[in-house]
Order: sequence, then C-alpha cells, then structure tokens
Amino acid sequence: MRWGKPRDGQNASAGKVAVPGFLSGLSGRILALTVAIIMFAEVVFFVPSLASMRLRWLDDRLSTAAAAATVIDGLQPQVLPRALQDDTLMATGTKAIVLRKDGTSQLLAIADMPPEISNTYDLTDVGPVEAVVDAFDELLFGGGRAIRVFGYIGDSDAIIELVISDDELHQALWGYARNIFLLSILLSTFTAMLIFFRLNSMLVRPLRRQIANMQAFSEKPDLPENVFHPAATTDELGIAGRHLATMQVELQRTLRQQKRLAELGLAVSKINHDMRNILASAQLMSDRIAGIDDPVVGRVAPKLLRAIDRAAAYSRSVLSYGQVSEAEPKRQMVSLCDLINDVHDYLDLSADVPIEWINRVPEDLKVDADPEQFFRVVFNLCRNSVQALTQQAGERRDSLNCLIVSAQRHGSVVSLSVDDTGPGMPQKARENLFAAFRGGVRSGGTGLGLAIARELVLAHGGTIALVEKAGQGTLFRIEVPDRPVAFESWRGETETGA
Repeated sequence: MRWGKPRDGQNASAGKVAVPGFLSGLSGRILALTVAIIMFAEVVFFVPSLASMRLRWLDDRLSTAAAAATVIDGLQPQVLPRALQDDTLMATGTKAIVLRKDGTSQLLAIADMPPEISNTYDLTDVGPVEAVVDAFDELLFGGGRAIRVFGYIGDSDAIIELVISDDELHQALWGYARNIFLLSILLSTFTAMLIFFRLNSMLVRPLRRQIANMQAFSEKPDLPENVFHPAATTDELGIAGRHLATMQVELQRTLRQQKRLAELGLAVSKINHDMRNILASAQLMSDRIAGIDDPVVGRVAPKLLRAIDRAAAYSRSVLSYGQVSEAEPKRQMVSLCDLINDVHDYLDLSADVPIEWINRVPEDLKVDADPEQFFRVVFNLCRNSVQALTQQAGERRDSLNCLIVSAQRHGSVVSLSVDDTGPGMPQKARENLFAAFRGGVRSGGTGLGLAIARELVLAHGGTIALVEKAGQGTLFRIEVPDRPVAFESWRGETETGA
C-alpha cells in the first residue's frame, strides 16, 4: 500500500487495494471452511451409525426368528407342516431357520430350494472395524445375495442361525444413508450459517472497517477525521485497532512536523541569503576597525573578527544541515584549555546573574579534533547550562550557580565533562535526548544544539552521553579518541627522531 498522493501522470486509483467480493474474500472462505468442517463431522458420525443400524436390523431378524424357533421347538417331536414352515419363513423374512442347543443343531424351517450363501456373519463377536467394513460392503455391493447370520438367543447358550436375502437390508441401508445425508446437509447448512454470521460480525466486519479506514487514510493522511476509531474491546482486533490509531496519529504528527520543517527550511534559506550579505559587510567594517591604533580595539578586534568568521561559517553550513551531514572534521591537535577559554569569552555571563565559571582543563592537554566543530559542541553544552543556571537564579536567589568544565586523557582518549548545578534536565528532554525539535532542554527550545553536538562528536568517532549524578544539576561527558596513526607515518617519525 502506498502512502500519500500519487505521482504525476499516475492514476490515483492505482494506489487503492480492491476489496474482495463475498465468495472470493474472507467471508466466503469462512463459510466454505465451516461447511467443510461440519460435513466432515457428519461423515465421522455417519460411518459408525451406519454400522450400528445394520447390526440392529440383523438383531431384529434374529430376535423375531428366535421367538418363532422357541415356539417350534416346543412342538417337538412333531414335524412342522410344510405350510406352517412357509408361513414362518415368510413372517420372519428368512429362507432357513436352524436352532443350535445342547450341542445339537435342528433345522426348524427351510425353503424348498436352499439358496447359495454369499457371506456368513457371526453376531456373537463383532469388532468395530469389521462392523464398518461389512456395513459398507452391504451398502455398495449388496442386493440379490443370500447371507447366513447367527447369534445367541437372549442370555442363553442357544444359537439361532438364519439364511436370509439381503435385499431388504440393502434397501434399508440406502434409505438410512439417504436420510442421514439430507439431514446432514440441513444441519450443516443451518449450523454453518449461524457460525458464519457470528464470525462475520466478530471478525470480517471489523477487518473490512480497518481496511476501509487504511484506504481512506492512505489517500488523505493529513485529515484528522481519517484516524481510525477502534472499538473498546480487549481481543486481538481491538488491540490491533488501537495500535493502528496510534500509528496514524504518530504519522500525522510526523507529517505536520515535516511540513513545518520544510516551511522553516524555506524561511531559513531566505534569512541565510540576507545574513551572509550582512556578515560580509560586518567583516569589511571589522577589518577597518582592526586597523585603528588603540589598545582596547587591539584586544577586542581579534575576538570580534573570530566571532564574525564563525557566524559566516555557520551561515554557510545552515543549508547543508538539512541536505547532507556535517562536513568531515579537519582534525588537528588543539589546546583544549585555550578552546574552553574561548568558549567562556563567547558565553553571556553577565554580572546580573552570578554564575561561577570553573575551568579545570589542564593547560598542556590537547585533543585531536576539528577546532571549529569541537568549539560548537562545547559551546552548545555550556550555553544550555548557562541558560538553565540563569533561569534558576531568577527563581531562587539563594541557589548555587556553578559551571565546571574538566577534562583528562586516558591513553588515546580525551574525556571532557560539562557539569552544572542547575535544576537538571526535564523528563521529556531525557526521553527525547539528542532528538531535534523534541529534545529541547528548556521551554520553547528546539533541541538542535544537542542534536548538532551529537552529530559532530560521532563524526569524530567519539561518544556523548548524559551522566547520572548524585547531586543537583546536569552532567554531560564527551569522549573523543585520537586518530589512529598509519604505520608508514609512525615509522617515518621514528626514523626522523633517530
């Protein structure tokens, strides 16, 4: 899915995602899956029920024949007349009835022509698998066959044996299967529709609502009314909806911020253009002032010239900040103590706010850094501290306002600390530390100073971090390593020294 407006010459509808239809979408898949699952359950139920129905049918025939056999057995030793045998066989639906009792077998009734037996079924011990196999054999291949069936008469040891035609059994099984199939279709359709409508209301509709919102938001992400309004539920869809709404709100905030940055960049470009002209005029005037033979002018003029040069350099780099990263540092060994004193001269430490400035940097300590870029880093940190101390002095007259800059070398790494006794950094600034336009230390601040400082320190291969301290105030620590010395350069210096 593409965000924002389509490019020139591109159809706006090309960014839309077509919502699938009922049958081809999630709704149709849920319906088909529900029907398939229910039909599978019906098939699982149908297989043992068909076997059970066949066994019940055969048991009924055995029970009927057993009742007739008991009556006939009581007439012994008389021989049952032929006509009565035929009536008995017709009433029980059999072709022959055999009674086994006390180790003997007695043929009670039989048709004129004994049929050819196709299968024999022992109902005294039938396993579940055997019952299922026999049921489907009868359903698929039965009809027109004579089968022999025998089983116990009640709880006695007597066994009744029948020879019957499987035509009625075959028809009964097919009728049962047809009824079960129609009933299964009816129940599965009804159950599937109930499940489908419930799942559709719980799952599909909320998903379609989210999809429609995402399409509308992708077309016009800047409109507040296009932000998704999630349902107040605790399920996965509710959680997803709330995350979607949060993401859209953050995206709108980012788009607004980018728009403001674009407008700010245009304004800065216009200001920068005029500022460079003004600074060029200021440089010409400062050059003329430097030529005046006056001790005070001679002492102040160099600092004024350096300030104007730095302002001109900053003005030239303003536009490049929004386009590319800072220029590669031009590193050299710089006296860190002199650089800190230079920072002190440019800080607004007025007499109205008594801020104690302490420089604990050793005079012989040097750092391998770009002097202009490292000056900007230290100046940004110290200026933030001075502003915090000034605000604290205005609120509390008895506050301790002290700014301490210290440094030391650990092998090839120089560690610089900027420590103040101000009110400390706000929690919001800590959460967005070194983030431009979000990590402002004071109210109304942009956070650009810390963002620029971090970028410049990283360009030197160093680190900058906010250090937790026991007392009041803010402590930043910068660590800058020396550049590695090439082997050829080191060997040349060694040979020269030798």
